[in-house]
Amino acid sequence: MTEESEFCLEEAREGMTNALQHLEKEFHKLRAGKASPAMLEGVKIDYYGAMTPLDQTANINTPDPRQIIVQPWDKSVIGLIEKAIMAANLGFNPKNEGDILRIQVPPLTEERRRDLVKKAKSEAENAKISIRNIRRSANETAKQLKKDGVAEDEIEKLENDIQKLTDDFISRVDKILEAKEKDIMTV
Repeated sequence: MTEESEFCLEEAREGMTNALQHLEKEFHKLRAGKASPAMLEGVKIDYYGAMTPLDQTANINTPDPRQIIVQPWDKSVIGLIEKAIMAANLGFNPKNEGDILRIQVPPLTEERRRDLVKKAKSEAENAKISIRNIRRSANETAKQLKKDGVAEDEIEKLENDIQKLTDDFISRVDKILEAKEKDIMTV
């Protein structure tokens, strides 16, 4: 394989790996039943004029599977944190206890589980689209290499390798989705 072909294939592999990692990160945010600090990822508060992620303004922990404790480092922003969690529309109702916020994580209903599965499928489909876009881009690079004089059998091998890589990553997405679906639907 030429250096350009290897570079093209490696770039495609890296992009597809990033798409997979993004999917796993999104799945981590989907609540499957027990409380997790990751559930509050993405919540930002207006901290002295700057939109700041919640985890940079407070300790977030889970003393048991049904609750999350948010303990701000600056007690004066506890009201802002409470409002930000409510505004994030996560289905939580934080209870202000003066120096901490206690969030009871309600058990999932059957309907909510189905909604989460739909969301998981949507995220998985987005990952597949991303992987296919990377394949298309890599194939365009391969065509460009052909125009630049790389041997035709070399390009054919590169395109086959790109397709194998794509198939591998699509099947990984399917396996991750299947595991997440099982996790969400398990009561």
